Amino acid sequence: FRATLIALALMAASCDRGPTPDPAADEAAIRQVIADMEVAWNRGDFRGYMAGFKNPDVVFVSRGEFQRDWQGTLDHYVRDYGGTAERRGQLHFSDIQIEMLSPDAAQLISRYRLERPLDPQDGINTRLMRKVDGQWVIALNHVSSKMLAP
Repeated sequence: FRATLIALALMAASCDRGPTPDPAADEAAIRQVIADMEVAWNRGDFRGYMAGFKNPDVVFVSRGEFQRDWQGTLDHYVRDYGGTAERRGQLHFSDIQIEMLSPDAAQLISRYRLERPLDPQDGINTRLMRKVDGQWVIALNHVSSKMLAP
């Protein structure tokens, strides 16, 4: 009887752990978030682009300043990049490096290039990705950019 109770207790304890982390699947999901963001930007869908960020409390650092929050970041994109396709430009992410820190956290570093007639940009994004309600989102985003000659 005692052995049966011990076996049941061990089975119950193993069930409470939840799903086993799958780093390869998590990395693929993170890469998909970034790919979806790139596509959304390039079609002029800033709200779709922002779906990749933690809402409402993303921490976003750019140009040596903190953006206010998710809405403040969206407002910044609409204000500074909205209007025309030429003003928005074409965004490309490359050299994406992901390091899994835990089952619900990852560090992502990538290059980005914003091609447009005026003020093209090139730079690096450093991002803390978090898994929230089963979805990977950017919780902290730091952009280091440089303006390129048109």
